[in-house]
Amino acid sequence: MNWQTIPLGELAEFRNGINYDKSSFGQGLKVIGVADFQDYTKPHYESLEEINPEGVVREEDLLQNLDILFVRSNGNKDLIGRSMLIDSPPESITFSGFCIRARFKNNDVIPQFYAYVFRTDIIRQTLSAYGSGTNISNLNQKILSSLEVPIPPKQTQQRIVEFISAYDDFIHNNNCRIALLESSIQLIYKEWFVKLRFPGYEQIKIVDGIPEKWSYQPLEEVCHITMGQSPSSNFYNTLGQGLPFHQGVKDFGSRFVEHETFCTQPNRIAEQDDILCSVRAPVGRLNITLDKIIIGRGLSSIRNRRGYQSFQFYQLKSHFFQEDMIGGGTIFDSVTKKQLGQQMMLVPTDSVLQAFEKISKPVDEQIVNLYLQNQKLREARDQLLPQLMNGSIAV
Repeated sequence: MNWQTIPLGELAEFRNGINYDKSSFGQGLKVIGVADFQDYTKPHYESLEEINPEGVVREEDLLQNLDILFVRSNGNKDLIGRSMLIDSPPESITFSGFCIRARFKNNDVIPQFYAYVFRTDIIRQTLSAYGSGTNISNLNQKILSSLEVPIPPKQTQQRIVEFISAYDDFIHNNNCRIALLESSIQLIYKEWFVKLRFPGYEQIKIVDGIPEKWSYQPLEEVCHITMGQSPSSNFYNTLGQGLPFHQGVKDFGSRFVEHETFCTQPNRIAEQDDILCSVRAPVGRLNITLDKIIIGRGLSSIRNRRGYQSFQFYQLKSHFFQEDMIGGGTIFDSVTKKQLGQQMMLVPTDSVLQAFEKISKPVDEQIVNLYLQNQKLREARDQLLPQLMNGSIAV
């Protein structure tokens, strides 16, 4: 590959994101933070938090189509420089101060091409090497501005984008299908267990505000709860040795955890299909594990004692309705096993739960299949990208 290189600062201008705290949480404007990056090429706009923008956000803090965001600062050095393309945002969106925005100012380049350039190993490793400090890593505008990037002919940029975007479009469509499938079950859950319009509800007597033979029970009586406990970091690795290890919500995707760290010292175990709940800020974020994993002190695993695991996931999604906020609105910075176990849960009859799971479990299986398909598509895309960049595959 004989492409000319050029400092990124000659192609783009940069801006740090806004600073805000919990007092700004509310309604009005969606915001992208570090937790929203995951390994996504584009934001999942529907899952973004909102803040009240008054006094915090200016016009120049809003993102535009084809901006690129970078992780500027994070406790995990490996995350520094992770990037996402802002692609056709459906509404006004801003970004947190832990991010840097790049906005291209040169008409000879295609931003989508550089979104892929920034995902190559050589660029990611270069950016990660700039991390500084003992407990936190930092990227800044000066580093980004001086970063040497290739500048092939615009036609070549376009062809590479066309190759790779086909994979991303397929992944995006699958993610949309996953979101619709999950939303459909959440709507049924709300109809049956919040509005109490389950099949045959007309014939059921209501006693003390709930259907006859239903009850409220503590979560610890409804579910097995395992609190995580972290092994010594000497046992951690990124080579796939041992079992996947999860300390907290860092590797939480939109529904399933994604493995980056492994551990050779079994300790507290979550089994396949267990629900994972974060017990340290943010409290109440939920995921499902598709594998047997080791959990650290930031997580608990939850399994329904009667096998109604699908129902339990959607019930907890309703119960933990906002990060750090549980049940009737109590806010926690962290929760103990006792506090978690004392959460009161509505327990319907077996016949209603079986009817619900007859609907929800096949949908859950579709979601898993789409998720696994996306994993394979990402692997194929990520193998193809460096070959296009280094000229191994002609474009």
